[in-house]
Amino acid sequence: MAETPFCLRFGHLLPYSMSDSNTSNFTSPSTFILLGIPGLEAAHVWISIPFCAMYILAILGNSTILFTVKRERSLHVPMYYFLSMLAVTDLVVSTSILPKTLSIFWFNSREIDFSACLTQMYFIHCFSAMESGIYVAMGLDRYVAICHPLRHSTILTNPVVAKIGLAVVLRGAMLTLPFPFIARRWPYCRTNIIAQSYCEYMAMVKLDCADIHISSSYSLFVVLSVIGLDVFFITVSYTQILRAIFSLSTKDARLKAFGTCGSHLFVILAFYIPGLFSLLTYQFGHDVPLHFHVLSANMYLLVPPMLNPVIYGVRSKEIRGRLLHLFTHKGTKTFSPGALALRLHPHLQRRHFRLS
Repeated sequence: MAETPFCLRFGHLLPYSMSDSNTSNFTSPSTFILLGIPGLEAAHVWISIPFCAMYILAILGNSTILFTVKRERSLHVPMYYFLSMLAVTDLVVSTSILPKTLSIFWFNSREIDFSACLTQMYFIHCFSAMESGIYVAMGLDRYVAICHPLRHSTILTNPVVAKIGLAVVLRGAMLTLPFPFIARRWPYCRTNIIAQSYCEYMAMVKLDCADIHISSSYSLFVVLSVIGLDVFFITVSYTQILRAIFSLSTKDARLKAFGTCGSHLFVILAFYIPGLFSLLTYQFGHDVPLHFHVLSANMYLLVPPMLNPVIYGVRSKEIRGRLLHLFTHKGTKTFSPGALALRLHPHLQRRHFRLS
């Protein structure tokens, strides 16, 4: 007996009129229907509360990072250039999915235009690939700073940082560019219902009536090219960093450095583990509850943008110091001769800041 296509198993989750109107024979739908979190429709409003809170924290945190790094010239160094790139990617990824997801939760607005769905899919996968590359770049920066501190400024010069950033952007953009073009050419399987809260490549593959071996093979190639290589390089970098940490002479220095690297690794794992779980569930996890799979796929895109500003920003002594300096001095400006002299002579200002 032939197995019921994956895409037809969710008709009971929609109102009759919507289910009936979207299961007719067609190959090129004008819109898709996003289910949100199948099986938990009654709890959508409650689920929206932590989702909305995470989105607000991500927007505020990453915007603060960008504002602080832009304002403070002392933070114009490789580590904070990469952190700024990470903040931009986090803003794009979270903004690509949360507004539509919240509209599903709050207003039951499940329809999304076909072209908008493909655009959302591209932005999510493109900037997720960029974020993975930025983690590698930040690991490289920490490796050079800890293992070769005297050569850090000569190895990671501004031109080198710019080339690394450009390589990260181009890799993410080019590897994921075929996704929307492949998805646009598929014949779809009698339904346009996507069992997700956003348009995801593998979720759309499940709706394809044609042979999906080429699509799945390319998806696997992208995963191995991005996640496989990046995890390998991150593992090598942090292995060398940990070796350098354990060779420190004092216990306090070891604990402080290990705490910093441990928090970085926690954020990296929070990015990769749910993503790998989601991918493997599409391939092999037929017994995994659908709502658990969808929730994990959302966490993979929501948690890192919320945590990154805290782990890489607020916990950073430099960011904290510059934020305090900006906000405490903003309301206490005077026009005394000393303050005027500091404004007119930047080298005196830098010397004053170091002494304060």
